[in-house]
Amino acid sequence: MIRFLKSLYFDRKFFNISIAVIILLFTSVWINTFAIIGFIGMLGLIIFTLLDILLIYSTRNGIEAKRICPEKLSNGDLNPIGINIINNYSFKISLEVIDEIPVQFQVRDFSKKFDLPGKTPYEFVYHIKPVKRGVYDFGFINIYASSKFGLIRKRYRLGQSIQLAVYPSFLKLNQYNLMAISSLNLFGSRQVKKIGHTFELEQIRNFVNGDDIRFINWKATARKNELMVNQFRDERSQNIYSVIDMGRTMRMPFGGMTLLDYAINASLAISSVAIKKDDRPGIVCINKNLDKFVKSDKKPSQLSIISEALYSIDTNYYETNYPMLVNLAKNRITQRSLIMLYTNFETYSGMQRNLDYLKMLSKSHLLVVIFFKNTELNQVTEQKVKNSNDVYLKVIAENFMFEKRKIVKELNNHGILTIFVEPEDLSVAVIQKYIEIKKRNMI
Repeated sequence: MIRFLKSLYFDRKFFNISIAVIILLFTSVWINTFAIIGFIGMLGLIIFTLLDILLIYSTRNGIEAKRICPEKLSNGDLNPIGINIINNYSFKISLEVIDEIPVQFQVRDFSKKFDLPGKTPYEFVYHIKPVKRGVYDFGFINIYASSKFGLIRKRYRLGQSIQLAVYPSFLKLNQYNLMAISSLNLFGSRQVKKIGHTFELEQIRNFVNGDDIRFINWKATARKNELMVNQFRDERSQNIYSVIDMGRTMRMPFGGMTLLDYAINASLAISSVAIKKDDRPGIVCINKNLDKFVKSDKKPSQLSIISEALYSIDTNYYETNYPMLVNLAKNRITQRSLIMLYTNFETYSGMQRNLDYLKMLSKSHLLVVIFFKNTELNQVTEQKVKNSNDVYLKVIAENFMFEKRKIVKELNNHGILTIFVEPEDLSVAVIQKYIEIKKRNMI
């Protein structure tokens, strides 16, 4: 009985008719004819309500439903969530579906209404866009079913509560890979002399006239008692390290996501593209200390390893330890590599404090410093000035923008490549820079 009462809901139509009956009975004090109409209405309401209850509760499992979800969600992307419903009644049912969406989305008005013929399945898909990594809890699927009378509704609480983890953006990886492949295969791309060749040993063979004497293998020569030389082949695979600054400046939000999340998504995207191009991606996450280090590799599981490493990192309020980054690069990144440094210099003085360390990195590696445009500053500078306060805000905003441009110029003057981009365009901008570097053979 308790279970029956918990699932029984009276519809708005029931209350509207009840109010009309009450009004008729109340006015019958003055108009006797309304008393008869009121009693007939009340009797009809009771009879049709009972019929409606018998009709809706005649089938024990009148509605079945299940949620169709991916194994994990992609951060910053629209993720499809499917709801599969089966009507086991022999007649048409009006349904209202309310899915218990995770609290992180703060969606309190999700509802889908439709009619479903008897013995008929139905499926619909909605999309959710998480903006933060972590675990998201989905609750039950609540379905309210009513018959053609529409006086009562039966609530079905179906499906099961599940937890889905939100990982760095992976839904667009195929799109980025196609973009990189098509760009690198364009005809007429200009080839530039490669800086800093790297070689791997192919074989040891007999010395012939014209061979470079620097490549003579003296140990093999002693064993064979004749001149032997190392034959190398130009190593095509390059190390591509995404270095993510986890300091406090990366906590700044844009479009619901932090700068750190944009950097994480871009790092996963460039790692996927690098693997497709036979390069070796790796990850370095730093703040006050080294948080994560994934050595560059091109094994099949490398992308999954990088994704797992990026899943749990977060910003803090410390200054980033750039001296430690220089030591790390010296001791653990021994081969010349492309280093994509995701950071956010807000002021020229902040960049100047770490310029010497950036110059040290650029001596041994090809360094690309990536930092962000503040789109909110653009809005301030484009607004019409109405009072002195607006003038003050506009001057400050223009000063900040000037300092950003000054940072770009200063880094370029020291031979350090830069990407200065809006957060939403970060992944595409990073891949385009990588394509440019590959075309020019700069590594």
